[in-house]
Amino acid sequence: MVERPPPGSIPDAPGSYQFKDSRGRVIYVGKARSLRQRLSSYFQNPSSLPPRTAQMVETAESVEWIQVRNDVEALMLEYSLIKQHQPRFNVRLRDDKSYPFLAVTLDDDWPRAMVMRGRKRKGTRYFGPYAHAYAIRETLDLLLRTFPVRTCSDNKLLRHQRSGRPCLLFHIEKCSGPCVGEVSEEDYDRLVAELVEFLDGETDPVIRRLEEEMAAAAADLEFERAARLRDRLAAVRKAVEKQQMVADRAEDLDVIGLAGDELEASVQVFYVRRGRVVGRKGFVLDRSEDLSSGELVDRVLEGLYSEEPPMGVPKQVLVCEESADRALHEAWLSGLRGSKVTLRVPRRGDKRALLETVVENAKEGLARHRLRRAADHNSRARALNELQKALGLPEAPLRIECYDMSHIQGSDYVGSMVVFEDGLPRKSDYRRFKIRGVAGNDDFAAMEEVLSRRLSAYLTERERPVGEGSGRFSYPPQLLLVDGGKGQLGVAVRVLEELGLDEEIPVAALAKRFEEVYLPGREEPVRIPRQSEALYLLQRVRDEAHRFAVSYHRELRGKRMTASVLDGIPGLGPARKKRLVKELGGVNAVKRASLEELQGLSWLPDRVAEAIHERLHRG
Repeated sequence: MVERPPPGSIPDAPGSYQFKDSRGRVIYVGKARSLRQRLSSYFQNPSSLPPRTAQMVETAESVEWIQVRNDVEALMLEYSLIKQHQPRFNVRLRDDKSYPFLAVTLDDDWPRAMVMRGRKRKGTRYFGPYAHAYAIRETLDLLLRTFPVRTCSDNKLLRHQRSGRPCLLFHIEKCSGPCVGEVSEEDYDRLVAELVEFLDGETDPVIRRLEEEMAAAAADLEFERAARLRDRLAAVRKAVEKQQMVADRAEDLDVIGLAGDELEASVQVFYVRRGRVVGRKGFVLDRSEDLSSGELVDRVLEGLYSEEPPMGVPKQVLVCEESADRALHEAWLSGLRGSKVTLRVPRRGDKRALLETVVENAKEGLARHRLRRAADHNSRARALNELQKALGLPEAPLRIECYDMSHIQGSDYVGSMVVFEDGLPRKSDYRRFKIRGVAGNDDFAAMEEVLSRRLSAYLTERERPVGEGSGRFSYPPQLLLVDGGKGQLGVAVRVLEELGLDEEIPVAALAKRFEEVYLPGREEPVRIPRQSEALYLLQRVRDEAHRFAVSYHRELRGKRMTASVLDGIPGLGPARKKRLVKELGGVNAVKRASLEELQGLSWLPDRVAEAIHERLHRG
């Protein structure tokens, strides 16, 4: 464990600090307004530190620091050191794919429009990123009729220059033919400048110019040219429609949405220029640090803008949580832009709606990321083997059952049992339990009831003679998980012992922090290694148990709350009741309906309409 530096040796000044392990490798990089105050916070009782921070301090053997002049320099130094050393305890941003850009090679003699991925080149303008390469090609194909710049490779350009014959794109008016001298350098540069202007979001001037040229051609009776201009105008308008208008036409902004948990987070960024979404990007980050929501936002900002951002830095950046150090990051971004930049969390209106859309995209990105992991057979096999080793199980847990409770202040108490076989959910074996014998809010008693019912059913079905078929609880789990800490583990152990199954069925409890798993007979929790497939499997099992419990609770609560005054009316069965509520627009609308309105429904018998009206309008 790292020793505290001598008193007074740490400067009371801004800077970056680096914790190193016994081999001199940098394992964590941080920044601070005051190095003295920040570093002092690490040298306290380890039990009072967040778990990941305590683990980092315990792993470190030394700490060093670099003093700088101000906060912004500290931030920039921190990022460069993280990029250089890739410390294991720092948040790491992982692009979930290499996003394609629409690029215009301005430094070429005859600039070219093309799809590009990967490292950015000087002298090239980038637009995007786009979610898919085909989206760029569709947009570019539309624009080439209006801005016929070349899209061919340099070798192809040279080949046609030597042969003196243009390619097919020239003949279908999607290239102006620079290879054969069909366009002057001055006119070609104008086409490129107009294309760049259009991609920058300045669409109205282009549309107005085409409209004016089309009208002039028609007035001069040049109908063929007017028709070509009409087609170009239609193509431009179609390209504009592909860029959704989400803000005021004069606004440039980036919108950043996050979704995740304690282990990882998904980030989505929408780039809005001149009020239109012109690009988007998504990635997943590993939450190796103990960060608040605001600190996580700051880390994302640093990752996005420390490298040269593809669309530059806009005047306004919308984020889903308040920055932990807003003034510092606004000053830093303003320095990058050369003018004032504002960080905002929109609370209402169109911008709030846009931010919610970006957050939903982040949630979907996280779901896709986890689905890819779950679908990988090799990763599932590794997860089960790692879980067996970490928890000391006699065999790989091919069948895992996890239990969770859900209620609101003791009402509609329910329990869930989810089953994973071979690392995948087996939904046909999921079971739901309505708690019968627990009064009030008592999760321990509820868990005991659920486990007792499930395991007693297993014992009963185990005793059936061979050939009578298997029941719903015929198979025992090779790992029984309960959601909670030592208390819930104690309940599970007691139930297993009472039923004589404690030697047959291994049990564990998942604490609120996924890294901690409690086992019987062990005081300290087991910490599953980060980045291990076993940890991701446990997370999915726990999340699924919670989702299943909450969905059942909501279903019961919804039924109870909508157990309406329409129940029990003679002649009004479920089908008629559903149709009545749907056609009138809700139970309250039915209550307000007059007898004449009810009798006016052709499919509802008059006697039933009278019974409904009588029930709803009793004295």
